[in-house]
Amino acid sequence: MLPSQLLLVALVSVLLLLWRPAGAAEYAVGGDGINGWDTGTNYATWAQAQSFVAGDALLFNYVKSQHNVYEVTEAAYRSCDPTPAGSVLATYDTGFDRVVLPDAKTYWFICEIPNHCVGGMKLAVNVSNGAAGAPGGSPGMDVPPPSPSVATTRSSRTTAWGGLVVLGVAHVLVNRAG
Repeated sequence: MLPSQLLLVALVSVLLLLWRPAGAAEYAVGGDGINGWDTGTNYATWAQAQSFVAGDALLFNYVKSQHNVYEVTEAAYRSCDPTPAGSVLATYDTGFDRVVLPDAKTYWFICEIPNHCVGGMKLAVNVSNGAAGAPGGSPGMDVPPPSPSVATTRSSRTTAWGGLVVLGVAHVLVNRAG
């Protein structure tokens, strides 16, 4: 391999390692910890401190035998009654549920266990279509961006692995040329 080609491969590899595109974030509902989805968290306050954009995901962590997650209509959210036909859009009950938020809109979640929703175990998430940093899709709010411990960017890890693969290929090419 010519020195100029080797330099080009090295430069591309370094750029790939440094490039950190904006990507979907994952939010542990209620904060980090094994029981973020519980009866002791103020989810309205928690959600207002986040910046959700289309493609992000919520991670619901809870004790499986004590809670569940129902994605519901706004009416079911407000009344804490998921029994009317068409009120439940999705159900989750593994204790470690990952829910992707694909569209810019408001998503409504409750715990369907009796008295949990009425007791405050409900979450409304406003998702924007814009760039990260638009607080909860509500312009004009001065809310800091989420901490790295709560929102992790998967695409930056993927990019780093891609850069390592390019470095490995460059190494093989250099060894074959030499």
